[in-house]
Amino acid sequence: MQRNNMQAVFERTPILKDCPTHYCPGCGHGIAHRLLAETIHEFDIVDRTIGIAPIGCSVLAYDYIDNDMLEVAHGRAPAAATGMKRTNPDKIIYSYQGDGDLAAIGTGEIVHAAHRGEQITVIFINNAVFGMTGGQMAPTTMLGQVTATSPSGRDALNQGYPLQISEMLATIPGVGYIERCALSDVAHIKKTKKAIKHAFKRQIDNEPGLSLVEILSPCPTYWRMSPVMAMEWINQEMVKVFPLGCLKG
Repeated sequence: MQRNNMQAVFERTPILKDCPTHYCPGCGHGIAHRLLAETIHEFDIVDRTIGIAPIGCSVLAYDYIDNDMLEVAHGRAPAAATGMKRTNPDKIIYSYQGDGDLAAIGTGEIVHAAHRGEQITVIFINNAVFGMTGGQMAPTTMLGQVTATSPSGRDALNQGYPLQISEMLATIPGVGYIERCALSDVAHIKKTKKAIKHAFKRQIDNEPGLSLVEILSPCPTYWRMSPVMAMEWINQEMVKVFPLGCLKG
């Protein structure tokens, strides 16, 4: 009887927690969280899954997804995930990172984790700006895109070109799977879910190499658009710079 009571008290809540969100209206993080939580639930791996969340809008992922989570310094998620996987090879390890994190201060970490062929799963949210700190230009900001630090639009001569992380990582032998998806409409959301499931399945099946799913995600607040316009902008403009599809694997 006592055992049944203990099981009732400590029974795990649904993997996607029932709580208010802190994300801005129209932000894509909530959709991505849902897809990630559904994947973990459908594979029935919540008790062996550990998420790594670095600084950025993604830092509070542990408030919404009910698996073990580790918060790490800005950009260091792949390094932390490496240590976690190597010391716990039976666990499913994933990082959840934004472009201001993975493609900027964390570039070295993701490149070398890929170079070493670390058997981790990376969920890479690309909204082309630094979201948490005020909408500054990110490495992924597109040419002509207006941000807090590129008020006249990004200029190639002064600020370089947008960094295409997935294309770059796809050239590395240690990478097993890379796909770029979007959250811009129902059809694309379904494709994103399929890609996330494939990335996790590779790790579950102990397939070699790093897996990464890049997700084009709306940021209406710092794009200065309505949520509907932000979704349309992904399909009309963002995919020109960041084409969708499987790049490796």
